Formats: sequence, C-alpha cells, structure tokens
Amino acid sequence: MDLQESLKAVSNKDTSWSHIKSVNPKNPFNKQSFVIRLTLVALALLTVVAFVTFDYKDINLVEAASLTAQTVKTMFFQPLFQHITFFEAIKQLTITLGLAFLTTLFGSIIALFLGLLAARNLSNPKLSIVIKAGVAFIRAVPTVLWVLIFAVAAGLGSVAAVIGMTFHSISYLVKAYSESFEELDKGVIEALKASGANWWQIVFQAVLPSSVSYLISWTFMRFEINFAVALAMGAAAGAGGIGFDMFMASSFYYDVREIGAITYLILAFAILLELLAAKIKKKLRVHG
Repeated sequence: MDLQESLKAVSNKDTSWSHIKSVNPKNPFNKQSFVIRLTLVALALLTVVAFVTFDYKDINLVEAASLTAQTVKTMFFQPLFQHITFFEAIKQLTITLGLAFLTTLFGSIIALFLGLLAARNLSNPKLSIVIKAGVAFIRAVPTVLWVLIFAVAAGLGSVAAVIGMTFHSISYLVKAYSESFEELDKGVIEALKASGANWWQIVFQAVLPSSVSYLISWTFMRFEINFAVALAMGAAAGAGGIGFDMFMASSFYYDVREIGAITYLILAFAILLELLAAKIKKKLRVHG
C-alpha cells in the first residue's frame, strides 16, 4: 500500500506540473509584434536624426517657441471678429453647413442603393466584389483631389466641391451600409424567400427596419466628416463659407484673433451637432 500510495503521489505531482506548464506556457515569438516594434524604433531613430540634422540657420528655438506660445495665447484668449461681423460669420457657417448637408444627402441616397447591391447576402457575389472594389478605389483618393479633378470640368467653386465630396461620401457610405446589411441574420432572409417574398419585399420588410439605427449613425458620422471637409474646401476649392473667411484671416490678413473667434464658432457648432446626433441615436434605441 505504501508503494502504491507513493507511486500515486508521484503521478499526481507529474500531472499537476504538466498542467501548470500547459496553463502558463512561454509566449511564442510573434513576428507581427516584432515587426511593429522594430518599425516604431526605426521611426523614433529617424525622428531624432532628422531633428539633429535640420538646418535651423539663424533661428533661435527658444525664442521661436516663446513667440509661438504668444501667438496661440492671442488666438485663443483674445478672440475677436474684425473683418467680418458675428452675424456674417453665422451666415458663412450656414453656407458651409448647407454644403455638408447636400453632399451627405446625395451621397446617402445613392449609397443606400449601391450598398444593397454590394451586400453579399442580398446581391450577386460578382456584382458585390465589383462595387466594393470600385468604392475602395474611390476612398483611396483624398476628397480634395476628387474636388480638383471635377474642378477641371466645372471650374473651382461650390459645384466642383459638391460633386467631389458627394463622390467620396458615396464610397464611404457604401462600405458602411453594406457591412450593416451583411450583419442581418441569414435565417430571416431565407424565411422570407421561402414565403415567396421578392427582393424589394425582403429589403423593406427585413433589411432596412433592422439596420435603420446603423444607417443613421453612419450617415451622421459622414455628415460630421463632410462638415470638416467643407471647411477645407472653402479655402482650397473656392467653395465659400466660413472656411474661406478663415483662409483670408490666416493667409491674407494674418489676424490671429479672428482665427481664434472663427475656431470657437466652428467648435461650438461641432459640439451642438454631436449633441443632436447623440439625442437622435438615443431616441432610436428607445423606440427600437
């Protein structure tokens, strides 16, 4: 009995030790994390080398940093409208808002139909691949370049800005919408098909009702992006709006106080826009 108990104890000890080793194995070599760390180290070294080898000429870095801090202080602690009034700024902000709204509206309507065709569970697989590849190519090109491309035909201005921003909005929303549609349970679609429902009935009775909250969330997100892009297009493409006034204040007048005032106005509107989006999403969750 003593010999059997000893063998049993040794066996239990070996088993527990193998269990510990299996629970706490050594971390294996991860090639992906190693490459990421190596890349970060290389970038850090290149940054240090770049700062060391810069030709600073006669610039005094301490004085330059002090002047920059003073400029930022003037911009954000002494904001003042000088070349435009507050109501004119509100009017120009409304133009920028209208530009963002139009591009989001046009883009979301077209993207809704293309998103249905791009969803693998609702469309032909080959057609889905073609649409997704096309919008991926469009997304790879920045919005500014699309605006400048269309400006060749329409000229610089609001028309080229609307077409270029709409073009990019479609590519963004097609991806977002199609992925939302693909999350729908396949059993629901199969049940509707078995009951004799056609494609449009499946879309309106199952796909859209179950995805409406996602669609609105993605559309609002794209609206916020388009508002930011419309600010840049006001200066880069001559589309007008508050972005053009900021460009004039920064590059023509060099009035940092007016830049600060316009920045605060844009920031306040962006906060209101975010609060509105959050309120709508909350109502949708409650009703959903």
